Amino acid sequence: MTQASPKDSMDIFEYHAEKATASDRPLAERMRPRNLDEFIGQTSVVGKGSLVRRAIEADRIFSMILWGPPGCGKTTLARIVAQETKSHFIHFSAVLSGVKDIRAVIEKARDQKTLYRRRTILFVDEIHRFNKAQQDAFLHHVESGLITLIGATTENPSFEVIAPLLSRCRVITLTLLSEEELAVIIQNALEDAERGLGGQHLSIESDAGAYLARLSDGDARSALNNLEAAVAFKKATADTGDTSSPERITLSDLESAFDRKALIYDKSGESHYNLISALHKSMRGSDADASLYWLIRMLEAGEDPLYIARRMVRFASEDIGNADPGALGVALQAMEAFRFLGSPEGELALAQAAIYLATAPKSNAVYAACKAVQQEIRSTGSLPPPLHIRNAPTGLMRDLGYGRGYRYAHDHKDAYVPQEYLPDELRTRRFYHASRRGYEQQIHQRIEKWRALAQKAKTDKS
Repeated sequence: MTQASPKDSMDIFEYHAEKATASDRPLAERMRPRNLDEFIGQTSVVGKGSLVRRAIEADRIFSMILWGPPGCGKTTLARIVAQETKSHFIHFSAVLSGVKDIRAVIEKARDQKTLYRRRTILFVDEIHRFNKAQQDAFLHHVESGLITLIGATTENPSFEVIAPLLSRCRVITLTLLSEEELAVIIQNALEDAERGLGGQHLSIESDAGAYLARLSDGDARSALNNLEAAVAFKKATADTGDTSSPERITLSDLESAFDRKALIYDKSGESHYNLISALHKSMRGSDADASLYWLIRMLEAGEDPLYIARRMVRFASEDIGNADPGALGVALQAMEAFRFLGSPEGELALAQAAIYLATAPKSNAVYAACKAVQQEIRSTGSLPPPLHIRNAPTGLMRDLGYGRGYRYAHDHKDAYVPQEYLPDELRTRRFYHASRRGYEQQIHQRIEKWRALAQKAKTDKS
């Protein structure tokens, strides 16, 4: 049987890239992992015992859609799958290709199967950009097993991929790389003499490495591109000296290379708490400008946006409460919008929420009521409910007076009837004091009306 040449297993762009010298190719391309052991991150997807890893090891690979943010390893993983399973690999761009190109791919897959008995893995980059007709053109061949489809998308595939094609693929979700994982990738590139920068005797200071990882926002390609740019800047501005001694990339170098001030921030240290405190107090103080400033400061410094979103949800109940009951919904919707859109698009929803919360009427009545109730419970212990509001599922309980004298509110005018609900020892206690601001003014008026009715009922009884 005729063996396939190396050129047969790659497209024309890959072939010429392979021929190019290492120095002609970007660092991110040179450092692309060649096997699963070199792959950093995504342990739930490719770690020991994971579905994809077991499928590769058993040579029973399946069609899949890799869904994740830019630079998280989608293309690299597809290449590794093809290499590990000795499959013919075709890289196909949804942006540049049409139905005619798809037909050519199908013919090439048939040739590989007939002549070389090789499986064809078709990697479709940005598969969400294919229209329905283009996706339909793949459908039969995925179903017949002629091609194993690996699609990559940054968009939710349930919205962008047609249902028949989606049902024939597994959706594999990839996530942003952590700063720790990016730091490993950066360090590997500095130490790798074969494909990376190891021959240049470079090192990076710890605060500079952390900043570079944070600046890259979970994107390995961006991290390596930024590193390459920083090294080029360092070389261009370095004083002449002994090139055999290690060159240290400093935080100052990165600030100059990217013309961007490195914000001082420690997610687990004092600056983290200082800035979230500043945001909280600015929103409480109804200063929309300061709220927006501190929000963006934290985002720019690399804070987890969902941490900020959770704090805003808390703020909506603690500092606004029933003065604007819609504030809690706005905060929750902003958090969900960020989860859906990711960064940077989702950050606008957080900004909208911060401004809304800052300008909403304020009340801490809910927060104060909760604190007062907690203090009362700690002081008085487990007081029993009044007999008339206890449940009476058994005859014995009814004989003991459980539920006796309870009046059903809906049987009375305005669905209100004066009766006691607190334990007997706390009948006169009031925990919730509604403010006169926003919607809470209406709540205050309602409560006062009910209290007047209750007082009248007591007077009439006496």
